Amino acid sequence: CKNISSSFTGIFFSRKNKIHEDLIGGAVPTVFSYFSEVLAREKRGEHLSWLCMFWMIGGIYASAMAWAIIPHYGWSFSMGSAYQFHSWRVFVIVCALPCVSSVVALTFMPESPRFLLEVGKHDEAWMILKQIHDTNMRARGQPEKVFTVNRIKTPKQIDELIEIESDTGTWYRRCFVRIRTELYGIWLTFMRCFNYPVKDNTIKLTAVWFTLSFGYYGLSVWFPDVIKHLQSDEYASRVKHFRNEEVSHFVFNFTLENQVHSNGEYINDRFIMMKFKSVTFEDSLFKNCVFEDITSLNTYFRNCTFINTTFYNTDLEQYKFVDSELINCTFFHIRTGCQISFDDDYSAYWIYFVNFLGTLAVLPGNIVSALLMDRIGRLTMLGGSMVLSGISCFFLWFGTSESMMIGMLCLYNGLTISAWNSLDVITVELYPTDRRATGFGFLNALCKAAAVLGNLIFGSLVGITKAIPILLASTVLVCGGLVGLRLPDTRTQVLM
Repeated sequence: CKNISSSFTGIFFSRKNKIHEDLIGGAVPTVFSYFSEVLAREKRGEHLSWLCMFWMIGGIYASAMAWAIIPHYGWSFSMGSAYQFHSWRVFVIVCALPCVSSVVALTFMPESPRFLLEVGKHDEAWMILKQIHDTNMRARGQPEKVFTVNRIKTPKQIDELIEIESDTGTWYRRCFVRIRTELYGIWLTFMRCFNYPVKDNTIKLTAVWFTLSFGYYGLSVWFPDVIKHLQSDEYASRVKHFRNEEVSHFVFNFTLENQVHSNGEYINDRFIMMKFKSVTFEDSLFKNCVFEDITSLNTYFRNCTFINTTFYNTDLEQYKFVDSELINCTFFHIRTGCQISFDDDYSAYWIYFVNFLGTLAVLPGNIVSALLMDRIGRLTMLGGSMVLSGISCFFLWFGTSESMMIGMLCLYNGLTISAWNSLDVITVELYPTDRRATGFGFLNALCKAAAVLGNLIFGSLVGITKAIPILLASTVLVCGGLVGLRLPDTRTQVLM
């Protein structure tokens, strides 16, 4: 695990949300489609926005746990020399707890009425619809209103689809036909998302989802990498250089950090219980030396010569000796695997704290969007939020320090969250029930593809230029916002 301490920090901070969403992407369309079926029209936008807020609460929880757990190396334990159960594994377990609790909660929730109709359970579907009606009427202050149904359009039952080819009576034949029929039905449902009357809406939603995801996730990667780049530049500016050292019969038992030693000679020296952090030895000679109980981070020996040197209980693996020559050297109890340590790495605490602040900044935007969703309308919030987010990108020109970049990150996240909430609500309301989850799932998958593309493009520009990421993100967000304003207003629309 070369350079695992610094690389893991950057990878987690910039890719954490992306990976997490990819893993549970299949559940998101189902959750929104399911929840929308039980909401009254007058409060549908507000309550769907509250649902979106719990997504961000989960993000805050994950960021807070990362900040509180991962940098604490003392929480780890070893199983042999090649396997360490580090604090980041504890973090993964802690993040799994909400998922487990959600599985338990699902057992107490009613089934979708439409699904019950499809499988022929009409009485159960009627009871759930009545329960939804009575709950909504009590919330409106009209508990005396009686639930009545004039007509129910029953979807074709799933079992009916395989009756044609069930004559053989063999279970594998029925199973094959059922799977084939289901896949064909999924394909037909997907293609109907591009049929009248939702074809134009699907095309516009595709543009909005793609641009918002590309700009948001692209800058989400770019922000932390730029902050880390600023930290690296500042850290590199404080490096200390030592040249032509001649040290003999000396015992090193202290920490060396951010140093470069060139053309040195170390004769009969002992390096005992030391920590090397970002230390490089170049063109140096080590003769009759002993390295014992050594922990290293970003430490390399380049073009060095080791003669009659002993290494005992160190993590100095072969890859740390770059173009070096080892003559009659002995290695005992070399620690292999991930020797990750955050104890002496303050930047790790800082990175996770910045991630926590960036995630926390979306909470006010979530609350505001939920309260105003049914008042100012979805389109105004979607277009306005994306345009303002695009304009806020230009403030990045002035981000020359860590604190300024953190401020820009919080501002950007706070503005874009309203666009995400309103886009989720609009997507749910524009599709009829028979293709809502499929349409939402397609757009969600497109969102992930745009996020991957944004990660690749923006990530490759870190440390090269600010102009391209700023102009690119601003352009796609503003254009996406203008397209979003062309969508139909769904505030008073009854779900089809």
